[in-house]
Amino acid sequence: MQYFKDEKSIKDSIEKRVEFIKNAAKSANASGIIFGNSGGKDCALVGILCKMACKNTIGIIMPCKSVRNYESDKNDAQIVADKFGIQTRTVDLSKTRDEIVQAVQNETALSPAALSNIAPRLRMTALYAVAASENLLVAGTSNRSERYMGYFTKWGDGGCDFNPIVDLTVGEIYELLRFLGAPEEIIKKAPSAGLFDGQTDEAEMGVTYAVIDGFLLNGKVSESDRAVIDKYHDQTKHKRELPLTYGRSYL
Repeated sequence: MQYFKDEKSIKDSIEKRVEFIKNAAKSANASGIIFGNSGGKDCALVGILCKMACKNTIGIIMPCKSVRNYESDKNDAQIVADKFGIQTRTVDLSKTRDEIVQAVQNETALSPAALSNIAPRLRMTALYAVAASENLLVAGTSNRSERYMGYFTKWGDGGCDFNPIVDLTVGEIYELLRFLGAPEEIIKKAPSAGLFDGQTDEAEMGVTYAVIDGFLLNGKVSESDRAVIDKYHDQTKHKRELPLTYGRSYL
């Protein structure tokens, strides 16, 4: 399936996103941009776009217990960084995760969901610690398909200062990556949040991104897939909204 109608529309999309990033950095008087480089498609596109917009773009590789984090993900992240000249640093959060898990388990039995969400929240803590120390903006890497499904961690990878790809479906991201010359191994690898070894997004959700994209772009979906999509979307509404507050909003 072709998502962009022609090469001009792809170029226009890229140029507008680069300009958006430049304006975000300028309005915040930021010295640069930082993002979590997990070796996946979304962070690859975000990193490439940010580098096109800002010379001082830093990708942080953050292994957090999973074997995949240390092997294929870390290697893929470095491949993208090397090809596009993105500065790379590594912050190993494995011991920190273990210490938090141990401390909390002394008081309660952690559920599988709670355990899975510790890593993305630790990564966002690390990103903002570096960002605050070096006057950087944190770039988000969630795409439209993930956002609609709520397939991201609240206050984890869902947190950022700006997001240049949140309107793009997974298929659109693949097209932009191919146009930009991203490594094919990044494009072909199974999407995964790296929450645990062997985890893939589509297996966990029970529906493919191609199906989700088709629903978002033209409304075409089977009844069974629509039921899965609606369930995820409805249950994760709170992730896409600001926290509930009592009384008036004092903004």
